[in-house]
Amino acid sequence: MHHQDLPPLDWGTFLGTWQVRPGWLVVCALMLAAYAVGVHRGRRHGDTVGPLRMASFVLGVVLLAVTVCSAIDGYAMAIFWMHMIEHLTLITVVPTLLVLGHPLTVLRNAGGESWRYAVDVTLRRPPVSWLTHPLVGLVAYGLVVFYTHLTPFMDTMVDDPTMMTVEQVLYVGSGAWLLLGAIGAEPLKWQTPYLLRLILLVMAMVPDTLVGIVLLQTEQDPFPRYMAMRPAWAPDPLRDLDIGGSLMWALGDGLMMLLSVGVVIGLLRRRDQVLGAWLESARTATLVGHVERTGGTVQVGEGTVDDDDAALDAYNDMLARLRAHEER
Repeated sequence: MHHQDLPPLDWGTFLGTWQVRPGWLVVCALMLAAYAVGVHRGRRHGDTVGPLRMASFVLGVVLLAVTVCSAIDGYAMAIFWMHMIEHLTLITVVPTLLVLGHPLTVLRNAGGESWRYAVDVTLRRPPVSWLTHPLVGLVAYGLVVFYTHLTPFMDTMVDDPTMMTVEQVLYVGSGAWLLLGAIGAEPLKWQTPYLLRLILLVMAMVPDTLVGIVLLQTEQDPFPRYMAMRPAWAPDPLRDLDIGGSLMWALGDGLMMLLSVGVVIGLLRRRDQVLGAWLESARTATLVGHVERTGGTVQVGEGTVDDDDAALDAYNDMLARLRAHEER
């Protein structure tokens, strides 16, 4: 059905409008099959992810299929605010569920020692290590948000429907790219500390906020061809843009805030991970340097300096030597 011929949107048409998207359905089926095989093989090798993580991944794939096959996608080219709902679902909600399913961990656990070594090497060496840096994901996310809303990209989808699929792929891909560093716990080179995860999520609000404000303040139609193909019952173009901009700003930032709450909960549960392993290694190196300069020796084992009895004894001995030196 042509977008201009769509019936007025109500709960009946929303729940009753469906379309078959063979390409997306094949992709979703392959994702579920690959994940199931990975989990099964991981169990054979004694490692797997928990049931909640498996359920999260499956729910993410199902939500992806529902989004692109339901009225959310069917009306996305007819009403701008519905396009924004699809955008936020694909760029934030679906990637969150997929990333929480730990797909890279499932991939790593699907084989024996040689397979795991190969996966670890691939994930930790260039170019994969460069691409999976948290800041690269943040930049990719921002570029996608800006490009698909502040350029004539919306109008190109009117002339070439395949660009709608490109946009959907960009949304899911850039969202997952960002969230791998912000909420993920995968076997990557860059393990983002919890405090930096919060900063990353706050910075990710900037593109959503800026685009939302621009759409709210616009006084002329930025997508003339897109707006021209809308059905007669659709809201006024500027009103439609206002609603879409409000959703982008409020709902986009709200979703990021919700993810931030989850990171804060993780931070409270793992206080030793506030600034990550690099800070702990710096503390260890500083302690060893101070102890050795005062004539002592120390060997720090695994874990944090605060939990290592030998390290604490060496630190106390260093303080005693310093006091004795001052008393002379």
